[in-house]
Amino acid sequence: MRPLLKWAGGKRQLLPVLRDYYPATFDRYLEPFVGSGAVFFDLYGSGRLDGLPVRLTDSNPDLIGCYRTVRDDADAVVEALADLEEEHRARGADCYYDVRDRRFNPARAALRRPAYTPALAAMFIYLNRTGFNGLFRVNRGGAFNVPAGRYTDPRICEPDHIRAVGRALSSGRVRLECAPFDPALAEARRGDFVYCDPPYAPLSRTANFAHYTAAGFGARDHQRLHGAIVAAAGRGAILVVSNSHAPEIERAYRARESRLAGFAVRRVPARRAINAHAARRGPVDELIITNAPDAPPRLRMARSTLARRDSRSA
Repeated sequence: MRPLLKWAGGKRQLLPVLRDYYPATFDRYLEPFVGSGAVFFDLYGSGRLDGLPVRLTDSNPDLIGCYRTVRDDADAVVEALADLEEEHRARGADCYYDVRDRRFNPARAALRRPAYTPALAAMFIYLNRTGFNGLFRVNRGGAFNVPAGRYTDPRICEPDHIRAVGRALSSGRVRLECAPFDPALAEARRGDFVYCDPPYAPLSRTANFAHYTAAGFGARDHQRLHGAIVAAAGRGAILVVSNSHAPEIERAYRARESRLAGFAVRRVPARRAINAHAARRGPVDELIITNAPDAPPRLRMARSTLARRDSRSA
């Protein structure tokens, strides 16, 4: 089952690799940076989440507001999005900027509580599917400021898909929460499977796309996240983490503290999808970091070798 939204760093293309790291069994699933929810929808579509508690968290209130509205009233979202699609076919980019600047941002600014209307959720989906590379970015004032994309025939309203996403989010014991990563990771324990896909540490000053919220996600946030992940592993949770191969991330997760917590690091090739220059959207290495006991044999062997070295030097 594919995600509802495009999202910077979305993991749909990496699912064949990530599936190797899913634990064979687990009692609860937590995703503290849900984003497009590619791993959640993959697990849901394969039946791995049947009957299990699920906690999906993100600090982006627009994302969670959209998901909650699709969950609670998918038909109304479909109706509003169909109207936007018809308008877009007639007006193109003029429609995009009218929705962004005269409807979406003012409606968001007027919200007094974290509740989206179907019309606002439809605008969020419309802007996601017609904006530049599906990027969600806000300025320091919190206003969405992504320019229009260059699409000849974008898929905007897919009623069956939207309703299927609504069913997935309303199924069983799924909990949607607008919150930072800290609370979810603080309660992770034995029996939990946690997938973390934070805003990536930038590889250069021009590669930083961490402003999904006005506060952004910087170096101190990554340090805090690393500590929370190691602590969750110490309580018995199984974690899989994705990030860039930025030097500070590699150092943190290859450090002795991380290895003693059972973590190993693997580089995998992925495609960079967000760049103003199409020629630069090529393969780039990403990291998969995990303490999963069911990790592929090569990763288990590397982890075992490092653990023996640590024990000899202790």
